[in-house]
Amino acid sequence: MNYKITNGAVSFGADTVLEEINFEIKDRDKIAIVGRNGAGKSTLLNSIIDNNILEEGVGEEKFNIYKQGNPNIGYLKQINFENSNLSMLEEILKVYDNIIKLEEKITSLTEKLQTNSDESTIKEYTNALERFEILDGYTYKKEYETAIKKFGFSEEDKNKKISEFSGGQKTKIAFLKLLLSKPDILLLDEPTNHLDITAIEWLEGYLKTYPKTVVIVSHDRMFLDRIVNKVYEIEYGKLTEYIGNYTDFEKQKKVNYEKQLKDYEYQQAEIKRLKSIADRFRYKPTKAKMALSKLKKIEQMDIIEEPNKYDMKTFHANFNIQIESGKMVLTAKDLKIGYDRPIQTISFELYKGQKLGIIGENGIGKSTLLKTLNGDIQKLGGEFEYGYHVVRGYFDQQMEFLNTENTVFDEMYNTFPNLTTTQIRTILGSFLFSGEDAFKKIKVLSGGEKGRLQLCKILKQGPNLLLLDEPTNHMDILGKESLEEMLKEYKGTLIFVSHDRYFVNKIADSLLIFEKNKVTYFNGRYEEYLRKKEENVEENITLNNEKNLKENVMKEDKTKANNSYFIGKEINRIRNKISKIEKEINQKEEEIKSLEAEMLKDENNTDYVKLKELEENVQKLNFEIEAKMKEWEELNSELERIENQN
Repeated sequence: MNYKITNGAVSFGADTVLEEINFEIKDRDKIAIVGRNGAGKSTLLNSIIDNNILEEGVGEEKFNIYKQGNPNIGYLKQINFENSNLSMLEEILKVYDNIIKLEEKITSLTEKLQTNSDESTIKEYTNALERFEILDGYTYKKEYETAIKKFGFSEEDKNKKISEFSGGQKTKIAFLKLLLSKPDILLLDEPTNHLDITAIEWLEGYLKTYPKTVVIVSHDRMFLDRIVNKVYEIEYGKLTEYIGNYTDFEKQKKVNYEKQLKDYEYQQAEIKRLKSIADRFRYKPTKAKMALSKLKKIEQMDIIEEPNKYDMKTFHANFNIQIESGKMVLTAKDLKIGYDRPIQTISFELYKGQKLGIIGENGIGKSTLLKTLNGDIQKLGGEFEYGYHVVRGYFDQQMEFLNTENTVFDEMYNTFPNLTTTQIRTILGSFLFSGEDAFKKIKVLSGGEKGRLQLCKILKQGPNLLLLDEPTNHMDILGKESLEEMLKEYKGTLIFVSHDRYFVNKIADSLLIFEKNKVTYFNGRYEEYLRKKEENVEENITLNNEKNLKENVMKEDKTKANNSYFIGKEINRIRNKISKIEKEINQKEEEIKSLEAEMLKDENNTDYVKLKELEENVQKLNFEIEAKMKEWEELNSELERIENQN
């Protein structure tokens, strides 16, 4: 599969969003599209789906769109369920309609074979089994059950009607359907938004082994690092391709920029030197020829363009805390949190300068804890107490302002009436509200702009304890990096909720891990917590090995008793397949011998084009043999396993 856009562009009216699109999708690619908010990432996804919005770009190559075959493109743009009275499980099972029908056919043929084992029925049954295996029929139930669970749905939810779910839950269900349907090109626009860490980790594993192509727009750096093998950056309306994951992209971009800048500066210095010589001697008869040669040398140069500076426009702050807190900042003992009933009981101590990250699934009390600590909702039991001279600042992810008709400037002035206009404009400028942006009404601000304004107000107040609920939501990667630097340098104490694992790992020195009916305190960074978690999983696997082995033996014995007839048929099928592969390998080895003999002929010794072609054919055949050998080994292992069972 190959899909390529050459020198495309996208304009809306007089505004050109993307002026030069050179973008290629190959089979099994895992591609990230990165860039600042508003750079055109979602526009690029839309242009992949709808080629009609594309036009000729500013590049020198001819505008062209090439598609190999007719790839099925999956993109979650709008939620549309045909029948809201269906249950969630019924809706998801639509994805597996072909497998379910085939499963029913196999069951019917199995019953038929009990009384009639004629050759045509056996052949039909064998073909159906092979097709069932190709479609991953043996694993589809586990696949959707795991996905439903990891996305935070319960057993009871599976039987609920679609109409009974909230808008956010319907989005999750539609997203699950899209993933499980496995389109040829899967387009994902901020797929980790509103997913908790458990769901994000499952999604990572799913996409890493996704058998087709994935194109991802995301600001989640750890997510991109673990999945993608190619990055396209949109900057100044142009796409630049980088091979590798997000970390590789950052390194390559820096190296490329520095090299191009160095080459540009060297060439400019050389042009200046040559022009200087030409100017000095062009009017002297004895030197005129030399002067002209210098000018000609400049004309013959392949001029290197000055590289665009990094689009590093971001916000910064250097606000001081009003007053130092005492050593003990917060103590919570058997603190019960919730609304109408307790959902968690929490105990921990927080010391001056500590940075505590709160992670876990959605809907189990993370934001509720911050609201309780801020006094927005009442505790339902237990105790919590702030230490000496603690001054709080609270960032609410809902970002509710009293008056959305206020301008950005008004909001700051109403909060800090003692500041001068110049002081307010300076503070707002440090958070990217410069010029006319300072007089935008709050109701027209983007999520990222509202977040910056709220942070600006909080930090100006100088609290020594920050309570931050998902502060990186709606921020692009540069915005997140800016906030990371601010919080690393912050002298006070910090408690924050986040699903951005990269952000958590950078900032938090300790963690509160929320699980259903359980909150655990961990003294260490997120990467240390992951290591401990993996060690515990391995330990549990070891402890349960004996139990699992006994259960597997019992299952195998039962299967053996019930399916002895069909095991014999399966053995014959595998043996036939092995025999066929052996013949194919022998045939390819003979082809290699023939090609190698051709390469040794005298008339081909100096024909490098033909030699290269022959070598490539030999290499291709060797790859094919290697793949066949792997398949042969797997089939033999499977045959040995079945024969031992029988």
